[in-house]
Amino acid sequence: MARLDARTMANMEAALEKACSGFAHGGDHKTRKYIAQKLRLSAMRGNTTLGGLNAVAHDALQDLSKQKSA
Repeated sequence: MARLDARTMANMEAALEKACSGFAHGGDHKTRKYIAQKLRLSAMRGNTTLGGLNAVAHDALQDLSKQKSA
């Protein structure tokens, strides 16, 4: 497994924080973990820009919303 550089890690953290900013206390562990896993997988595939990672985090939130309403 390739290591992610510091900029990518910072972008991942920023995307996670932005995605969870609407939740009380930054969201629960399960939600944050799910989004973080999606971010990590995407970054490992080469999606390292902040905009790209924000989109992944947003999509992960959408997935969670669909799972909870189903």
